[in-house]
Amino acid sequence: MSVTRRQARQLTDTAYLAAATALLWVGLYYLPVGGALFRLALPLPLALLQLRHNGRCAIEGVTVTALLLVALMGPIRGPLVLFPYGFLALWLGWCWRRRLSWWISWSLGVLIGSVGFLVRVAVLSVLLGENLWVLITSAAAQVLDRLFELLQLGGAPDLPQVQLMALALVLLQNLIYLLALHAVALWIFPRLRSPISEPPALLKPLLAIDPL
Repeated sequence: MSVTRRQARQLTDTAYLAAATALLWVGLYYLPVGGALFRLALPLPLALLQLRHNGRCAIEGVTVTALLLVALMGPIRGPLVLFPYGFLALWLGWCWRRRLSWWISWSLGVLIGSVGFLVRVAVLSVLLGENLWVLITSAAAQVLDRLFELLQLGGAPDLPQVQLMALALVLLQNLIYLLALHAVALWIFPRLRSPISEPPALLKPLLAIDPL
């Protein structure tokens, strides 16, 4: 069966960008340096795939990435690339292709990133046989108790309050992460002939300096 030039380009882009995403995920797991850079770059190849072609190609790219990582890393660590990076790539690519406002892409993007973090914590908890969220927040509560005692301050936060603060920090971290993703895409994607939506007027002065 003959393949048109456009279909051949779609197949090629899907294969290369899915492989690039898989390599970034492998590097994030196994390389001792560059973790922040890998996290920042992970959703971008598959989001670019949707900008260049369509949502179907992006879904195929996410599927190929997950299958490739299952073969390379096993049935547990491989599919974790979906949480949140695979779903973020689909969501951001969909928003950028339709030139939607950054406020819209941020709103659900922060939720996707936060849920993805909690899913990874839950999977690791199952693998280790311990509730990591409770362990981490309990340790943080004990540290805060000792710090308040050392500084002779009363009213140290209890465990539920520490957990709420931890959730707030997860949301804040993902908000900053989404802003960085938008900024990198705004600087790079126009050079690849795949521009994204314009930033809000409030952020234009912040993003006016082009590092490239």
